Amino acid sequence: MAKYEHGIDCLCHLSIFPLLGSIGSQPMRKFSCVRLSTRQLNIQNLISYEKQQTPVNAIMFITAKGIKICVSPDQKWVQTAIKKIDQKRTTKGK
Repeated sequence: MAKYEHGIDCLCHLSIFPLLGSIGSQPMRKFSCVRLSTRQLNIQNLISYEKQQTPVNAIMFITAKGIKICVSPDQKWVQTAIKKIDQKRTTKGK
């Protein structure tokens, strides 16, 4: 009986593995943008960002409170915010 229980245990691990694996060489994200906010954010409250291309092309901004907000990268204010965040990062590194 112990062999059968172990066999079932192995099947469970095999069925879970693809969910924990990765797509190509990219690790799976915990949070992914599927809808984009249309409102402009206060740039001073943004501390970081991530670029995303799938499932939608987006910029995910992270606020000082840890809130993640997805926006279209095509908006002018988004490009300004990215430049400001990059400048802060390079200033901290010096």
